[in-house]
Amino acid sequence: MGKLKKSFPEEKEIVLCTVKKILRDSIFVSLDEYENKEGMIHISEIAPGRIRNIRDYVKEDKKIVCLVLRMNQEKGHIDLSLRRVSLSMKINKNEEVKQEKKAEKILEAVGKKLKKTLNQMYDEAGNKIIEEYGLIYPCFQDIVVAGEEVLLKLGIDKKIVTEIIKIVKERIKPPEVKVDYILSLNSKAHNGIELIKKTLKKAEDLAKTKAVNLKITYLGAPRYKLTIKGQDYKIVEKQIEEIGELAIKDIKTQGGSGELKREEK
Repeated sequence: MGKLKKSFPEEKEIVLCTVKKILRDSIFVSLDEYENKEGMIHISEIAPGRIRNIRDYVKEDKKIVCLVLRMNQEKGHIDLSLRRVSLSMKINKNEEVKQEKKAEKILEAVGKKLKKTLNQMYDEAGNKIIEEYGLIYPCFQDIVVAGEEVLLKLGIDKKIVTEIIKIVKERIKPPEVKVDYILSLNSKAHNGIELIKKTLKKAEDLAKTKAVNLKITYLGAPRYKLTIKGQDYKIVEKQIEEIGELAIKDIKTQGGSGELKREEK
């Protein structure tokens, strides 16, 4: 997966490892993303509670996601933890690894078109991207939105940039953003519920005419959550505000009131 790093990881970094040796009170692993780097997981950092048999938790050659606890670069010691890695950390790391493999496949495909090896592609493009972004895939996501300027400013050859742009736009979808606002609608009319339903229907109709991906969720009177997904945060925010303002204006014409505000996370 990607070009191996020759340096050491940082403390608190989440790393992908391969189990190499299991002892009675510890595990020795190789760090998949770092060249010739090994780490150790003490039995106390494998799982909470008492552990009778380490092999109930890991096996040789198994891939595991670990947290870097501390390091001694002079001695080459890296202490890791398995139990301190949450499910979300594990999911995010595995997704990151998956994305970097996809990014490397793109570099490889570009190399084939330009008759360059993968190592040459790293030397001429990949390493420059990693130096700026830390990873390759986030850069490729930026390319989908911002175009070739993302790569040109890194000093990458124009011919390579052109080929990367072509393949990236074929294989990577634009990143999606999601915006949530809370819309409060009040009506004291005898048929207030029906008036609010009609107002919400008008909001949905406006979204459809503008091809906006709108979802309305009932949170309990008088609150409704408006959710819009898209590819540009500013555009999505403008859309949700326009739809919310339409709803407020409509309910006010019928003697009601309304308020639109960003959902607090």
